[in-house]
Amino acid sequence: MRLPQIQIHTTDAKLDLNIAKPQQTIKQPKATQHIEQPAAILEIRTTKGVLKIDSSQARRDIGMIGPLESSANYAEKGRQENLQGMARRAREGRQMMDNAGKDQGRATIQNIAKQNHGPHRTPFNIKFVPSVGSVKIDYTPGTTDVNIQRREPIIDAKVNKPIHEYTPGKVTGTMVQRPDVDINVVI
Repeated sequence: MRLPQIQIHTTDAKLDLNIAKPQQTIKQPKATQHIEQPAAILEIRTTKGVLKIDSSQARRDIGMIGPLESSANYAEKGRQENLQGMARRAREGRQMMDNAGKDQGRATIQNIAKQNHGPHRTPFNIKFVPSVGSVKIDYTPGTTDVNIQRREPIIDAKVNKPIHEYTPGKVTGTMVQRPDVDINVVI
């Protein structure tokens, strides 16, 4: 006995696909920024130092004096010498008056002459010219006051949005061969 058989033949579908790829571009523009740094405010105040040197005493010690002071010194020295001369003459006159009646007139005049014209000794010693401490120095130091005011920077920054361009992909297809199923019964 023969059994009927079923024969099935299939034909696959064939498609032709056209694929357009998607396009995407992303650009990130740089941030726009403006930075400004204002200058700091700097104030400097100074006072000058003062140096005073007084060498007038040292100049006097070595004989360098002005004409007014020199005239005054010579006038004072002349006045003192005059007073000493008057005192000496009064003293000598008193000696002569006291000893005149005692037959010592010649001896008195000889003694007075010896006192006035004998060897005069002047003390000798080392003298430092100018004298120590004759130059006077006075110094007042100056001052410096510095004042700085710091100023903050001015920063203006803008973040730019990214530029995003997207073209979606496309798929188009055409049927080249249609599917088919063929069923036969063979006896």
